[in-house]
Amino acid sequence: MSEKTYHETSDQSADPLEADLVNRLGLLEISDIGLFKECITDGRFQWVNENFSAMLGYSSPAQLIAQNLGLSRFANPKHFDTFWQELNDRGRITSFEMDIEPFNGDTRRLQVCAAMLPEGDRLAGMAIDISRHHQVARSLKESEARLRLFIEHTPAPIAMFDAQMRYIAFSRRWVVDYRLGHETLIGKCHYDVFGSIPQKWKEEHQRCLSGEVIDNEEEPFQRTDGTMDWVRRKIYPWRDTNGNIGGLILFTEVITDQVQIKEKLRESEAKYRKLVENATDAIFIAQDESIKFPNRKALQILGYEGEAPEKISFAEYIHPEDRNMVLDIHRKRLSGVRDLPTTYSFRITNRKGVLYVLQLSAVVIEWEGRLATLNFVRDITEQKRLEKSLQQAHKMDAIGTLAGGIAHDFNNILMGIQGHASLMLLDVFPSSPFYAHLKGIENYVRSAAELTSQLLGFARGGKYQVIPLDLNQLVDESAQLFGRTKKEISIHKNLDAGLWAVEVDQNQIEQVLFNIYVNAWQAMPSGGSLYLQTGNAVLDDCYVKPFQVTPGRYAKITITDTGVGMDKTTQEKIFEPFFTTRAMGHGTGLGMASAYGIIKNHNGIINVYSEKGKGTTFSIYLPASARLVSSGKEKEPGPLTGEETILLVDDESLILDVGMQMLKKLGYTVHVAESGMRALELYERYGQQIGLVILDMIMPGMNGGDTYDHLKRLNPNIKVLLSSGYSINGDASTILDRGCSGFIQKPFNLMELSQKIREILDTQT
Repeated sequence: MSEKTYHETSDQSADPLEADLVNRLGLLEISDIGLFKECITDGRFQWVNENFSAMLGYSSPAQLIAQNLGLSRFANPKHFDTFWQELNDRGRITSFEMDIEPFNGDTRRLQVCAAMLPEGDRLAGMAIDISRHHQVARSLKESEARLRLFIEHTPAPIAMFDAQMRYIAFSRRWVVDYRLGHETLIGKCHYDVFGSIPQKWKEEHQRCLSGEVIDNEEEPFQRTDGTMDWVRRKIYPWRDTNGNIGGLILFTEVITDQVQIKEKLRESEAKYRKLVENATDAIFIAQDESIKFPNRKALQILGYEGEAPEKISFAEYIHPEDRNMVLDIHRKRLSGVRDLPTTYSFRITNRKGVLYVLQLSAVVIEWEGRLATLNFVRDITEQKRLEKSLQQAHKMDAIGTLAGGIAHDFNNILMGIQGHASLMLLDVFPSSPFYAHLKGIENYVRSAAELTSQLLGFARGGKYQVIPLDLNQLVDESAQLFGRTKKEISIHKNLDAGLWAVEVDQNQIEQVLFNIYVNAWQAMPSGGSLYLQTGNAVLDDCYVKPFQVTPGRYAKITITDTGVGMDKTTQEKIFEPFFTTRAMGHGTGLGMASAYGIIKNHNGIINVYSEKGKGTTFSIYLPASARLVSSGKEKEPGPLTGEETILLVDDESLILDVGMQMLKKLGYTVHVAESGMRALELYERYGQQIGLVILDMIMPGMNGGDTYDHLKRLNPNIKVLLSSGYSINGDASTILDRGCSGFIQKPFNLMELSQKIREILDTQT
């Protein structure tokens, strides 16, 4: 036996049996196997090979033998005790792993096999250093443990399967989310655990086992207990040490809450989008002077239909006169300038050429990472039109009030002139040279009265005798009369046979028609056509609001000429008193103003539409009446005298003087009162004698209405004739409605006064 494999102590000779064993094992010298023989009695190695001595940290077998040490000195005590116990029990150990601590190194792991020799006090064995293998195995085991720990405690539902879809590992969250029993999963087939897995998922598993990575979007999934959830799945194949696919890892994220939140967000977004889309105001975002995210109303105002184009430049639609103002405010708002108007108005002309007046409110927002403005725009085109109409109506009311006051005072003056002229005519024969002059005065008074009548018409005071009439007859007769004098005008009539009746003052409506006819004639100096049309109309609240009349049924007259037309400025002023396009001295400018006032006084509407070179159309709406149509004008009775006593009440001394003389000429006894209080005093004194009171409407202190009420209390059957420079409107109408006997407008002549007095006195109470 060579020196390399065996070393004997100095007091011990070689044993033939041992030598034989060593010789048999000599072939093992070329391997990594360590060989040893130990004396059980003294626990010392008897011989070792070089591999074994190296395992224990010695440079040679001789060095190890020289230490008189045995296996127990190097082995982990716990491992050695177990090793020795098994050896005693069975006499041999085929494989045993133990840790040893070498003389000059870290702990190593040996795999030992050993047997007791026949002589009973010898132990022979061999060992293999499996430290590296053990370390690798331990690392793999630790890695596996860590992986299992990671999978077990990951907050997401995750499971690992072999190629037959049997469970290898899974997370607790997998068990919780899918309501599964933890102990029942390992080794079980996934399809047996989930009996309702969709076929699509099974196909995806097979694709993954072929090497494909599956990444799915959210999908519905029915749990084993029947409840529904939404999940997002990812599937990865895993490979063994040889690179072969050993199974798959299934990651599922239960996103039911997220889906529900997203659904609520979608519903909320849809709701608010619906609100935005159906808003009556235009809503859009302005950025880079372009319109983004416009709602339906915004597109409608801009003149688009259907889907909005990608880019809409709002600057190009702004009216040129307003463009700089709008863009300047927009830029300043984006730059952070304060004290800008929160709302402002401007005009646009949309892509179809329609003009709009808009009111804009804007706030600065961030849109797609940059500053923009969120704009709320209201279409106030109609509102502005209504405001303009109301302003015009208020202006006309104010002018009408002024015109009415002037006409009233002027009529009082005319009354004095007319009264004195009437009195003088009673004493002058027709052959007198003064008779013609007096008649001329009466004619001039009549002309002046017609002028004030037009003023009163504009002041909405022109209704004298209101009766139900057929407008068709009125239009037809007035057109025939006008046509006979203006033969160069061709008149075309289209009169609705079913036209509703109206309650109007015939003379005043005739005046309106003739004023419009004359206006049309002046617009057609070389002749032309005049179209007259009647019809019924039902007007709603929206239409009548700016005109301050009642919605309902109306009879309509439309008068259209083919004249030169009017520009916008002329149309806006045509109903103003004293406005005329004719040369100075060729018209008073009261014709259309009077027409306007008369129609308004009848609670109607008069409109005009015209374009330069395209003629003019007047539209008149008068409230329909359910009363039967009257036969027409009544003939006035002839002049009459009387012997009754009359109380004349007026605050104008001129009226009292001339009125008293006129009444005395007619044979009446007259008491005069310059105020309402004086009238009451005289009536209390002479009431039983007084047959009629002629009462002025407009007086300082106690006016005509209050005086009438007091007189009525003194005598419920009293007869009162109202007299005023105004016509029947306002308070006069209400007094007549309360039982007043009649009305006469100043200026009146002796004939008119006598007829009205007898009409009242001869009527039975």
